[in-house]
Amino acid sequence: MIAIINYGVGNLFSLSSSFAAIGQEVEIVSNPNALKNFERIILPGVGAFGDAAEKLFSSGMAGPLLEEAGNGKPILGICLGMQLLFTKSYEFGEYEGLNLIPGEVRAISEIIPESLKIPQMGWNSLSIKNLDGVFSKSNNGDYVYFVHSYSARCDEKYITSTTNYGADIVASVQNKNVYGVQFHPEKSGNVGLNILRAFCEVKASC
Repeated sequence: MIAIINYGVGNLFSLSSSFAAIGQEVEIVSNPNALKNFERIILPGVGAFGDAAEKLFSSGMAGPLLEEAGNGKPILGICLGMQLLFTKSYEFGEYEGLNLIPGEVRAISEIIPESLKIPQMGWNSLSIKNLDGVFSKSNNGDYVYFVHSYSARCDEKYITSTTNYGADIVASVQNKNVYGVQFHPEKSGNVGLNILRAFCEVKASC
């Protein structure tokens, strides 16, 4: 069974519906002690990094989530949930993240042309490095749905796909059993459902 972490800043209904559509049983989890009972964990998130990080840590979820990640359990961060996987963010200040993936989250305005609108909102294609992991059922060039003004900066070895919005922007990452997608698979039609299907098949790491 899959746990969707409820810490007050996630689009839980859409995610639950998407997993139901692919025949996967999920539970929205608010009790940090319950995370150990699930095979996989989803970390959702919408809004600002600082507020979400405060809620994640104050809810008591951060510690058990880090423990389960260390145990090799598959973890998937979605949108702001992906950003929380990183070391820190500079969104309206400087805030600490989970440090499951070394790197930072910074404004896309630093790297894209001034003529482009912020946030990046809508469909854009993926340049996928390897068709494995959460992309084992995907095709290079697949379109997914983005809504974000900040993006990750990290070592290339963690980047599994990018999207171009006037510049190459990190669209997904992986560090062993920890995965993150900047886009919304639950809003990305069959392409997004295939990414969720693939996540349900990734193996735990030892």
